[in-house]
Amino acid sequence: MNAASEKVYTACVLIVGNEILSGRTQDENLAYIAKGLAASGVLLKEARVIPDVEATIIRHVNELRVQYDYLFTTGGIGPTHDDITSECVAKAFGVKWTLHPEAHKIFLALYKPGDLNEARLRMAHTPEGASLIVNPVSRAPGFQMGNVYVMAGIPGVMRAMFDSVRQNLKGGPPVLSRTVGCDLPEGTIAKGLGAIQARYADVDIGSYPFYRRGSFGTSLVLRGREPKRLDQAAQEVMAMVRELGGAPSIE
Repeated sequence: MNAASEKVYTACVLIVGNEILSGRTQDENLAYIAKGLAASGVLLKEARVIPDVEATIIRHVNELRVQYDYLFTTGGIGPTHDDITSECVAKAFGVKWTLHPEAHKIFLALYKPGDLNEARLRMAHTPEGASLIVNPVSRAPGFQMGNVYVMAGIPGVMRAMFDSVRQNLKGGPPVLSRTVGCDLPEGTIAKGLGAIQARYADVDIGSYPFYRRGSFGTSLVLRGREPKRLDQAAQEVMAMVRELGGAPSIE
């Protein structure tokens, strides 16, 4: 079976948090997840940013967990009143939100007697039937419910959680990429690039303009699963750039 006929495993990232939408906090998690999924042969098809609103979280979780093979959520599993992702996932699955026995043990070992207050104990609650996602950084775990992976929003903690589950993901061949840089603007290369894309339907070709040192240029990113086809397409792109008077580079 070749790469083109293998199942394509897909994923979505659901970023939960008013602080992201307000601009107060910049998301640092999406790029890390996307790169990790590509290396695991999972195609990230979509990302959404939503507020800490119960009905909104429940609706998106239920929609996306059916649409994609994997759904990763970040944010909203801390100890404060606005950390409601865990409870919302329980409601999305129609199960109780309950004290997870293994998470409870982690918190009992983490805090001195009397320090494990109600707010901290909230972080030991998960949907009934969930399995824990290890957190080697701050110990408070995330959890997996079906194909939904619920992780922290703090980048260092999220990365550790994601790394602990990534190795168990089922995926296809890794998604590879080539980047052709050129000193030509998009308008010059658009027609030729479109023709190459039409010949390589199995390779995703994206055009990303930039402005440096007073002139425009374009980064052309090619992504695919078959190295030979990817390299062939990249060579055609470079040849097109040369024919148009540009000086391409590749990485």
